[in-house]
Amino acid sequence: MVTVIRKSSTGDYIAMVVVFLMATDTIFVFSASANISQELDLQRFYDFPALRQILFFPLACLVMYTVACFNYRRFSLAHGWLKSLTSYLLVFSIALLILVLIPRFGTEINRARRWLRIPAGPIMISFQPSELAKWAIIFFLAAVCDKFSADIRLYWKRFVPICSVVAVVVALVITEDFGTAAFISLLGFLMLIIAGAKWWHILTPLPFFAIAFLAALIRFPGRMQRIWAFLNPEKWADSAAYQANQSLIALGSGGLWGKGLGKGICKYGHLPEDTTDFIFAIIGEELGFIGTAAVIGLFIVFVSLGILVVVRCRDRFGQLLAGGIVLTIGMQAAINIGVVTVMLPTKGIPLPFVSAGGTSMLLSAAAVGVLLNIAKQSAQRPAQFKDDPGS
Repeated sequence: MVTVIRKSSTGDYIAMVVVFLMATDTIFVFSASANISQELDLQRFYDFPALRQILFFPLACLVMYTVACFNYRRFSLAHGWLKSLTSYLLVFSIALLILVLIPRFGTEINRARRWLRIPAGPIMISFQPSELAKWAIIFFLAAVCDKFSADIRLYWKRFVPICSVVAVVVALVITEDFGTAAFISLLGFLMLIIAGAKWWHILTPLPFFAIAFLAALIRFPGRMQRIWAFLNPEKWADSAAYQANQSLIALGSGGLWGKGLGKGICKYGHLPEDTTDFIFAIIGEELGFIGTAAVIGLFIVFVSLGILVVVRCRDRFGQLLAGGIVLTIGMQAAINIGVVTVMLPTKGIPLPFVSAGGTSMLLSAAAVGVLLNIAKQSAQRPAQFKDDPGS
């Protein structure tokens, strides 16, 4: 008689945590969008971050639960490159990264060409290809490391070609988005370590990546200024360190319980990017240490539940993919919170599910949908096969 292991509640808890984080995003983006010089016009709702986020929240929930219904194995390379969704996702991402660099198609916002503007009737939808590329690399590495298994230890035959694909994506992203490029590189190295690549293989590309990132820093003086501002904030208090200082003021002024929802003042022109990269500071000002601790606690719960999915999954591809998804969201949250609390240099890495932005929220929700499917399929595996790697 076959006994079924019932562990589907893990996926339910993950979904609850993510929905709660996205609800927090909707509330605080609406609060941080307060502007005494402008009234909300419902006829132009898409022009306002707060109203856009109200639209993205249910859409992201729909995306997450829809993707959760698709078998995650369709992203594997078990049946060849042409039958895997990962191959098309990667090629599509690279094509969009090239397209965004063409002035005719890419849109420059805040002195960076990172967005594609897509007309949809009376509104223009902005899409950030680097966000898609980040997830494409995670799915690609999980798929190839599963397909080649121990062969990824073959340096010239497997390891170098895999790193070359990652390098192409990083090279396209780094020209306009240094932070995301560095993040993708870090994720790539960690995924290869998790998959079992040799340590000395991992170390060989580091000098080339270091030279590339150093050249990217030197080419754009503003990037070096942010690093100097992080090391010497007093000297750059009125320029490069201004945003970081305002973030600390917002967090510090919130105290233990905060000023109250909607009662913060740093959002009134004092803290730049208050709805996106620095939304965590607004939460700290209005809900205090208790609010920020709750958000951090939700991410800890998400990572813990994600690790549980990885441990319970008996499929190597599912383990690698689930691990990559959890690693990406957990590290991105840690980096964003580190930037907001001035433990890391300022860089535009959004807080997953909480920062304003449709591209990040929808793609992250889709990735969690894949994680939910892995949890669901792991729960349905018969107990009698749980120790059989081929089941």
